[in-house]
Amino acid sequence: MPADVRIATSEFVASASDVTGAPRVELPEICFVGRSNVGKSSALNALLGRRKLARVSRTPGRTRLLNFFTATFLADGARVPVSLCDLPGYGYAKASKAELARWRPMIERYLERRERLCGVVMLVDARHEPSPLDRDMVGWISGRRPLLVVATKSDKLSKHRLFGALRAIERGLGLPAESALALSSETGAGFDELRERLLEISRAPGDPTGT
Repeated sequence: MPADVRIATSEFVASASDVTGAPRVELPEICFVGRSNVGKSSALNALLGRRKLARVSRTPGRTRLLNFFTATFLADGARVPVSLCDLPGYGYAKASKAELARWRPMIERYLERRERLCGVVMLVDARHEPSPLDRDMVGWISGRRPLLVVATKSDKLSKHRLFGALRAIERGLGLPAESALALSSETGAGFDELRERLLEISRAPGDPTGT
């Protein structure tokens, strides 16, 4: 594993209302998915070192499109470009039935059809056990794409409580022990390891579609 992985460059590319209108990429792609209030946009901004690259809204559930970015990892003197996709948050209680009926198929079509997708980062709130929607999402992704579960807002818990929370998340989602990563957009904790894990995913050999 590289001793130091940094982001050399990052930029917004495009938004799309469906995978059929998404920009074509030849790079390995990693997507980010999670509930609407989990802090996904803040995590992406902290990951990429750009405070306003991904839109952070005061109102959860405002991300309604597939948002694409490119980033270049710098590790051991090598530059590794990747594509990143921020998926709409799921489970927002105030969304209309029509919006919910549109969002879920949008996400599913993206996960099924995106040819260069090589991994999924799923964000959950460290303070809460996984919801039924979280469990459904893990069940749907497992076996289709490599999955990394990240627990956000870890700074809200003591070290002892965080350890227990991570184990509860892993049990609730049926994950191997010590596979979930704790993250804090406020303190920056966990982002060095996250960059290393993303680099590993992007460099993994084989068919990025998992087929």
